[in-house]
Amino acid sequence: MSLIPYGLARPFLFGLDPEAAHELTLHALERASGTPLQWAWSNGLVDDPVSLAGLRFPNRVGLAAGLDKNARCIDALGAMGFGFVEVGTVTPKAQSGNPKPRMFRLPQAHALINRLGFNNEGLDAFVANVSRSSFRSNGRILGLNIGKNAVTPIENATEDYLIGLDGVYPHADYVTVNISSPNTKNLRALQSDAALDGLLGAIAERREQLNSQHGRRVPVFVKIAPDLDDEQVQVIAATLRRHGMDGVVATNTTLSRDAVKGLPHADETGGLSGAPVLEGSNRVIRQLRAALGPGFPIIGVGGILSGADAVSKIEAGADVVQLYTGLIYKGPALVAEAARALRQHRRSP
Repeated sequence: MSLIPYGLARPFLFGLDPEAAHELTLHALERASGTPLQWAWSNGLVDDPVSLAGLRFPNRVGLAAGLDKNARCIDALGAMGFGFVEVGTVTPKAQSGNPKPRMFRLPQAHALINRLGFNNEGLDAFVANVSRSSFRSNGRILGLNIGKNAVTPIENATEDYLIGLDGVYPHADYVTVNISSPNTKNLRALQSDAALDGLLGAIAERREQLNSQHGRRVPVFVKIAPDLDDEQVQVIAATLRRHGMDGVVATNTTLSRDAVKGLPHADETGGLSGAPVLEGSNRVIRQLRAALGPGFPIIGVGGILSGADAVSKIEAGADVVQLYTGLIYKGPALVAEAARALRQHRRSP
């Protein structure tokens, strides 16, 4: 149980610029990780194991990619009680991302808008940070999320993803291919039929080479957007199956503003996350489950701010869930709340 209620820290953090608060929090987590100060945010691990894509997840609540892009705080974040943590998105070369300001709170809607744009220190720094973490040695699951550099033309995107896959493969329990951020120009075009087919075909081929090279098969997931119609979801599902992908992460942020019209910052460019994404994400999860059938791994993410929200993801068809924006609004206690709710849901008749 964490010693300091998040409710005491949130007013201070929400008084800062959102990105400044984000960086301050990561810096504090990084500095205090492994020290007695870590008890300030630590939670016990709720035991609710599940096997997925050949991996044993200690519980069904994970951290979504995007919060720790440079893998600086894996152990500190894991101490919040996550069964799995996903970090990144990392690109082959360091990049600063989009101009500031680029992150906005919509507190009335328990939401965020960001247009960060894969800001990160690059693959070498990312792998070095991952290598220093002890998270995996403690039986937890670590996902590494890869993307393309903004300056790489979309027609050359596959090369960036293969560089990323090569770099993270030895250090990951699973790899997520992020083709759904709205903040890198044309990136979502990779979700289209021909582009996705070409990209996943190349990744599948390289993964088999890496499997032979390293003597282990690392599952590959694909992260998709909530702004897809049923036909697009059907195409993606078929392509995932065709190329032997191990799972799908559903979903990323949304471009829709229907749920936040009229609120301050609602018209800012970028991806909307938080409570307004819950239903759209669940809709895509239901469509994916119908298209993919039972047994195909789905990680559900988007709009979880309570244990009941986490359960709604499982009921829609997800196997495990991830948090991000809910953690910012509700704090570390949300991790245990969601994990306990999912354990209770599993035990219910």
